[in-house]
Amino acid sequence: MIQGTSSGAGKTTLVTALCRIFANAGYRVAPFKSQNMSNYSYKGDGFEISQAQAIQAIAARTVMTPHINPILLKPLGNYRSSVVLQGKFYRKMTAQTYYQKFVLAKGLPLALESFSHLKKNHDLIIIEGAGSPAEINLQKFDIANMLLAQKIRSPVFLVSDIERGGSFSSIVGTMSLLPRQHQKLIKGLVINKFRGNVRLLLPGFKKLRQITSKPVLGVIPRIEIDLPNEDSLDRKLSLFKRQNKQRLEREIEKLAKTVKSNLDIRELERLIN
Repeated sequence: MIQGTSSGAGKTTLVTALCRIFANAGYRVAPFKSQNMSNYSYKGDGFEISQAQAIQAIAARTVMTPHINPILLKPLGNYRSSVVLQGKFYRKMTAQTYYQKFVLAKGLPLALESFSHLKKNHDLIIIEGAGSPAEINLQKFDIANMLLAQKIRSPVFLVSDIERGGSFSSIVGTMSLLPRQHQKLIKGLVINKFRGNVRLLLPGFKKLRQITSKPVLGVIPRIEIDLPNEDSLDRKLSLFKRQNKQRLEREIEKLAKTVKSNLDIRELERLIN
């Protein structure tokens, strides 16, 4: 599972890259995001999922199914969303109803059901978290991050966006706000969107290791990739409407090549086995 210290840290693009890297290595790979909030959706054959997970499925070279994004929340404004479950419209809900009555009673079991379905036909499932796992007001309802990781015993890798500043403090702060059992699930750290000489960061990596006990597995440079983020952070138009498949493939391969050359894939494999 790839979690982030914040929204926009790079979870979506890193999962996309890892899906292609491991698919190229011969694994049967599937992406998974238990709960996504986005108005960018992809409509398949009788189902609807987040566009981000649809792109990740293409990167993984796997069949697109509603199980890769079992819960899609499409914001309507005024703290209300259309709730799409396993590709089908369920109902409109307020945030209060969703968190207090639905997410743990029905949402988490549904997500686990979809995850189990994917496990039957794949060697590796690369999971995308949502926002930050350290939102202390939401932690007990957060089925997209540590509650899910704990249930399925998934190793977690934490990514932070260094471009916005405060990357080291955001990593330490995130770790400190997690319960001890959730801290143990984090196996490594990834620095994203870096510009400059990586050697300048080495003293910071040493300090991070001392404080958190977690290794930095890679530093991903800031590159221009024509793949949209979640719609709350991105003004790009729908990728499927403006790009053909050949161009999409080029962007995915470019992303995967960059990540592979800047991330310790062998150590990542060792930590997940």
